[in-house]
Amino acid sequence: MLPRMPGARAPLGAGAQVAGPGGATARRSGRVPRRPERVRPSPPRHTIVRVTDPGPGALRLATFNILHGRSLSDGEVDVDRFADAVAGLDADVLALQEVDRDQPRSTGADLTAVAAEAMGATDHRFAATLRGEPGVWTRATGDRQPGAAEYGIAIVSRYPVLRWRKMALPALPVRWPLLLRDKPPVLVRDEPRAALAALVDVPGGPLTVVSTHLTFLPGWNAAQLRRLWWSCRSLTRPMVVMGDLNLRGPLPSRLTGWRPLAQDATFPLEEPQHQIDHILGSGDVHAVAPGGAVHTGTSDHRALVAQVVCGPEAAASARRGVRGASA
Repeated sequence: MLPRMPGARAPLGAGAQVAGPGGATARRSGRVPRRPERVRPSPPRHTIVRVTDPGPGALRLATFNILHGRSLSDGEVDVDRFADAVAGLDADVLALQEVDRDQPRSTGADLTAVAAEAMGATDHRFAATLRGEPGVWTRATGDRQPGAAEYGIAIVSRYPVLRWRKMALPALPVRWPLLLRDKPPVLVRDEPRAALAALVDVPGGPLTVVSTHLTFLPGWNAAQLRRLWWSCRSLTRPMVVMGDLNLRGPLPSRLTGWRPLAQDATFPLEEPQHQIDHILGSGDVHAVAPGGAVHTGTSDHRALVAQVVCGPEAAASARRGVRGASA
């Protein structure tokens, strides 16, 4: 029986080429274009509950599948609008997925660098999983070629990063039948998947932050998550794993034993029904306020935000913070 993924998007170029994310219309050329003067309606936003005083050492974490900066409202990539969306999240550490660098469809911008500037970040890194443009993707080798169009994941941090590590995840070696609504099934080959880890020097001691984007293919996403769990065993604790896992609700926590630090529906954008974007914790890292999803006006996902503390006193601080937030 063929698997059905409600509302799943088949990557552009599915077939003979490695399947990758779909193309989009970019309105301007240049690395960081200026926004024309025009009025946009403000999107509805999901308000995140905050505690008045989260205590010393509180961190604001966020994960955001950015759809290469494209907005569903007009189908266009506006780099300034994307920068505003990132700034509005006010994250100390941000994990990004579906990130373009030097892609014509996203105005040739380095979207990781755009996010870093918007956040006032100290450190950032982009990890390519695909090279080339939609329809002619090839697997990224890790060797940077100036000006080469790339696509992947990233981490952006306001705190210094002590070291970085990229981890490859297993890709399904065969094409897989995917059923779409009101369309005949198509055979797709999944794009390469990876995780990027950063050891971040935060208040309370070093914190490992992992960004990843798992496949949309059912069953194989769980296998990739288990492989990621195995690869993360040796990483410094405490640790948070953030990203678009394409797994719903409590399943990622059940598969790994990592604790959810924020729970809210993130997909689809306008009337989200499922949480497929996650922030998971391992070790002494704990939420000090209820997290939540944010409609940024960009992408087809809502961003997910958590406010946490880490270190030996994290658990006690978390208990006090959550009681204060719920009072």
